[in-house]
Amino acid sequence: MENGGLGTLLIKTEQMTKSVLSVIPGRGGSKGISKKNIIDLAGKPLIAWTIEASINSKYINKTIVSSDSNEVLEIAKKYKAEVSIRPKNLASDISSSESVVKHVLDNINEKFDYVILLQPTSPLRNTKDIDDAFKKLFSSSASALISLQEYDNKALKAFKENDLGFIEGISNNKYPFMRRQDLPKTYLSNGAIYIIKVDEFFKNNSFYTDKTIPFVMDEKRSIDLDTYKDLEKISLEIKK
Repeated sequence: MENGGLGTLLIKTEQMTKSVLSVIPGRGGSKGISKKNIIDLAGKPLIAWTIEASINSKYINKTIVSSDSNEVLEIAKKYKAEVSIRPKNLASDISSSESVVKHVLDNINEKFDYVILLQPTSPLRNTKDIDDAFKKLFSSSASALISLQEYDNKALKAFKENDLGFIEGISNNKYPFMRRQDLPKTYLSNGAIYIIKVDEFFKNNSFYTDKTIPFVMDEKRSIDLDTYKDLEKISLEIKK
């Protein structure tokens, strides 16, 4: 069998034997935009875009929306997601995504091999992105995957002051004197996709492990909705 055929077979085998839980966090409150998760975006509540992308993935077995808001939970049910009522202590501005995912996993009567976190504020991330991310993860030896976008690498040329008052390169002492085109590419998490093996998630209490691979997305699909200006930009992209 050719290598391509073997790779496809391995991916299909992994898909059939591994169970995946999708968690979509959607609390009721928001600082920048009031009730952001249910704000109208091109005729649908914001969170609905992510629910549909999750449910349509061929790798995801169950999609759960975690929220403290009855409005959000009712919308989630309307769009065919299951729901998890989030306690108030996990619904503040400082509540972590990790704590939300842990709450869902701790309160579900099923075992899953992988968990994927899909934040509603990345509505341009679609089903194809999700499936492509799983394909990449399942065809590797990695235990986790995080979506990224390319970021300006000039930060590698920065200096910091050490404890003795002398300067040193923020990464090493070669990069500050190199041409930017010769520096390695750098990336920033875009918040769209986090996938990890469930046992590794509990072990590290994090979506990151020392075997995490990147899934690079373009700038357009990486837009994170935080302000009304972002909402306008995303609406324009959808209309296109």
